Amino acid sequence: MALNEAIPGVILAGGLSSRMGQDKARIRLGGMALIDRAARRLRPQVSTLAVNANGPILFAPGEELPVFADLDATRSGPLGGVLAVLDHARRFHPETSHIATVPTDSPFFPTDLVARLAEAVDTPGRIVHARSADGPHPVFALWPVALADDLAAWLSGGGALRMRSYMERHRARAVDFPPVETTEGDLDPFFNINTPEDLEAAETWLRVLER
Repeated sequence: MALNEAIPGVILAGGLSSRMGQDKARIRLGGMALIDRAARRLRPQVSTLAVNANGPILFAPGEELPVFADLDATRSGPLGGVLAVLDHARRFHPETSHIATVPTDSPFFPTDLVARLAEAVDTPGRIVHARSADGPHPVFALWPVALADDLAAWLSGGGALRMRSYMERHRARAVDFPPVETTEGDLDPFFNINTPEDLEAAETWLRVLER
């Protein structure tokens, strides 16, 4: 049952980034903050756009978006962000069955990400996530809004904070995305920035892609 309704989107920006020494959302790539790059890439793919963050977010002019925090101040990792996303969807988008999530730190994710994930939804309760040659990417996913209470119970009951553990419990489906072919070799579309060295590599890939 491929989804045919509009799908809201949320950028997950609630995590800490000790290896980068600063909030990833504020890191600049090619002169633009990662949060603004994520917003510009995801906005054409979704019906509405918001950000899950546990602190203030500074947007570029014209990129102001609604921001909401995790429900639990203890920071339950990415799954805590997903729970906040599902709660947000249930309150503000009761008409939708799924909501899309992406992180801030993968600036090259596919421009057809949401459409391809939506094609793989076969039941109203199915989680669908992206996968590439480097493995699964559970933060790039469509989440069923109906799982809000189930996920809340999982977290409050001491369930694993690992996203893949929760996805495996619900038999999530993976959608494969090919590498991006460039003049300098193949680029994983879900390349993510975790260290200063990754940021340097991303700057190089950005120049290659903009040629």
